[in-house]
Amino acid sequence: MLYLYQFELCPYCEKVRFILDYKRLDYSKIEVTPGVGQLELLRLSGKTQVPVLKDGESIITDSTEIANYLERKYPEPALIPRDALQKGQCLLIEAWADASIGVNSRKAFVGALNQYGNFRSSILPRETPDFLKSLVRSVPGELLDLVGTGLGLGGESVKEALKNLKQDLEALSLILANRPYLTGSQPTLADFAVAGLSLTLKFPSGTYLNIPEELKGKGIPGLADHSAYDVFFNWRDRLYADYRKDQGPTNNFDPTPTSIEIN
Repeated sequence: MLYLYQFELCPYCEKVRFILDYKRLDYSKIEVTPGVGQLELLRLSGKTQVPVLKDGESIITDSTEIANYLERKYPEPALIPRDALQKGQCLLIEAWADASIGVNSRKAFVGALNQYGNFRSSILPRETPDFLKSLVRSVPGELLDLVGTGLGLGGESVKEALKNLKQDLEALSLILANRPYLTGSQPTLADFAVAGLSLTLKFPSGTYLNIPEELKGKGIPGLADHSAYDVFFNWRDRLYADYRKDQGPTNNFDPTPTSIEIN
């Protein structure tokens, strides 16, 4: 059995989940508790960041290293093209997606949480009392933005991230306008990297993730609801339908992670 140490809303974890499902591999998700769980993860892998994959005695960190490991250990269906040109394009797009979409989507997501109180409260557990949801919604966005500035997640950083993401989505929509996948006629690592790393720009509809119903199909205003990017998000919806495994009903959503025990 494969074990994926993860955060459910982490785009880099979604990239790995796409690959695992595409290769039709059975795996168990282990939600890592922020803080104490990350210390346990450090003992296991030498890293505190997710995703981490455990396959027997093998421990693999980093989404790209996990992808390369899975391609070597479980080569079918292939993730990386054999054609030299397509392979080069695939690897370039995957690296670009990590550095651009992955990094900028995090900033944009935090910016949206700061700016939109309803969006902020929607990620709370369903059982959260209404008065607490109202309190979370009422926190001034300016205050959250001020706190974020000290972490490199303030207003100017978010604006720059949104500008970069708009350019990325426009470019991807142009590439995908008349072709089924980014590098050819078959899906590759490039496709699953881009699809997974765009997770928080717009959450997929359906039961692919353990998230509240209120979040499904919703995303960052100006990106998720902009018609200019319909080509991209429609393409991504098709990838979900074709390659992501249905997780079943999520009506009992509980975002509280389960602490992990590592031997």
